[in-house]
Formats: sequence, C-alpha cells, structure tokens
Amino acid sequence: MLLTVGRIGRVHGIRGEVTVEVLTDSPEERFYSGATLFTEPPREGGLTVTSSRWHNSTLLLSFEGFLDRSAGETLRNVQLLAEVDLDDVDEDEYHIQQLIGLKVFLNSDTQLRNEIGEVSGVITGVAQDLLEVTKPDGREFLIPFVKALVPNVDIAGGKLLIDPPGGLIDEN
Repeated sequence: MLLTVGRIGRVHGIRGEVTVEVLTDSPEERFYSGATLFTEPPREGGLTVTSSRWHNSTLLLSFEGFLDRSAGETLRNVQLLAEVDLDDVDEDEYHIQQLIGLKVFLNSDTQLRNEIGEVSGVITGVAQDLLEVTKPDGREFLIPFVKALVPNVDIAGGKLLIDPPGGLIDEN
C-alpha cells in the first residue's frame, strides 16, 4: 500500500537540497541514497534520493535532477509516498492512513449505538500522537493516542473505542 512518509518543505541552500517533514517512524528505511519515492501530485518516475542528512533535527534531501535552488523550490509541498507492507507492523502499531476514517465510540457504549465521530487526522508528536476526531455536527476535538484513552482499535471493523476523562470532549 502506498503511504505518505514525508512532505517537502523549503529549499535549504543553493544546491537544490530541501527540508522534509518526516511522517514515518523509520526515516532511515525510506530516505536513503538511491531510494525512489512516489509523489503526490504524481511525477512520472517519482523522485530518486541522491543524498540524505540531518541538520539540527531537520531531514535534508537532494533528488536526482534537482541541482539548484530554483529546481528545489518547485518541489515545495510535494508529498512523498512509499510502498509499505501493512502486514509488517507490530501489534498496537498503526499507519496514519489506517486510522483516518475509523468511527469513534465511547468504550462504555457496549452496543456501539452512539457514534461520537470519525478520525479525520493524526497529529504526530514527540511524546504521543493526537487523534483529530470530527463529530457529526462538524466540531472537532483531539484525543491523545495512548492505550489508557484509546483502549481498543479495530482496523478490520472500522472503529475505535475511547475512554476520555471528564471534560476532554463536549458531549452536548
């Protein structure tokens, strides 16, 4: 399955090197010299990494055919995608694309009658990730994606159960 593993940001320097917002837990497996990545919007042949390095906790990449600042600037906001084997993940590990679209229910709702909302995004963080949940009325809330608050994730069933502390979500 093709999954987004990064997003290209600004150009760094004059040789076409670009900053990358890393959206994968294993950047060394995705952004090595010689790796070819798919893109969104699509580019024929994708992009081939020619160099990869870290600078002050920011990933810098160079790509084949993008040798100066002007060329690198044309890549801004391009999403980088890689083929990922979803069967090769540990238990209790999920890819963002697997979580988006899951229906959200309270853990106490044993009959799953009252859908609270749907996972509309994931904000990756240093301490933990946050699930963005959109309610049926369009309002949104965030819930930390930790086992204590999200005890059950059922990818095959298309749902997850949350156990939020009082006041975390407005239940009106």
